[in-house]
Amino acid sequence: MRLRLRLITLFAGLVISTVSSAAELPHRWVSAGGALSEWVCALGAESKLVGVDTTSQHPESLKSLPSIGYQRQLSAEGILSLRPDVLIGTQEMGPAKVLKQIQAAGVPVEMFSAQADLTTLQATLTHLGRLLGDTAHAKDVFDRFKQQMDQQQAQVKHLQATHKTPGVLLLLGHAGGKPMIAGKDTAADWLLTQAGGRNLATHSGYKPFSVEALAGLNPEVLVFADRSLSGEAARTALLKENPVLASIRAVKAGRLYEVDPTLLVGGLGPRLPERLKQLTVEFYPEAAAAQ
Repeated sequence: MRLRLRLITLFAGLVISTVSSAAELPHRWVSAGGALSEWVCALGAESKLVGVDTTSQHPESLKSLPSIGYQRQLSAEGILSLRPDVLIGTQEMGPAKVLKQIQAAGVPVEMFSAQADLTTLQATLTHLGRLLGDTAHAKDVFDRFKQQMDQQQAQVKHLQATHKTPGVLLLLGHAGGKPMIAGKDTAADWLLTQAGGRNLATHSGYKPFSVEALAGLNPEVLVFADRSLSGEAARTALLKENPVLASIRAVKAGRLYEVDPTLLVGGLGPRLPERLKQLTVEFYPEAAAAQ
């Protein structure tokens, strides 16, 4: 009888501990990062989001949430008005004084890395899993993503063994004007490489291009991302504002392709594997045609 009582007491203690722990988890989330917002949704916690920044465009339902503005230009008043239990974002989030104001108001600020690699993504999903109280699900989500990436890399390796790796550049702009070339240590460089391309830009970060630089590099494929336009409007604006592009062999050959700019901020997001597959087909059209 005494043993049974002790077991009941122990079980009750565990239940109370679990409930207490669950009660401490944040229920009202504000996200200042597109990839992070997408991962929260992928983990089944979209209902916890009460506000997002302007880079959080996917899924479409996020556009109906209150906006806290651009991730680098946040305001404490707008975020605090949403009564969040937590603010999540990457090191791209700021300014720093606003983050300090939010913390001083008693709202935890959870900072994640925006580095574009699988190790960082695994750490991100593990951290999100802890905040959601479900690390097992977060691990499953990461494992599925990694499996997709492993399959993607196997495909790229096969193609590069039998086809020439195309030289590629990625231009990031706004309404076609003054685009910048994506260099090393960027999510864009990761994207091009993982899709099977060779980024011809050797600088770090993003830099404005020059006529001389473009003429010298003369990429076989040109990828562009526009922060304000999309589709044919973005393509038309890019070529109109930068007539020099008409002389590049990629444009002459019709090998000008678009990527969603939200894929290039905040680290690796859940939509990347699918876009990588499409880019690989665009980089190796002769292989796709042979299939």
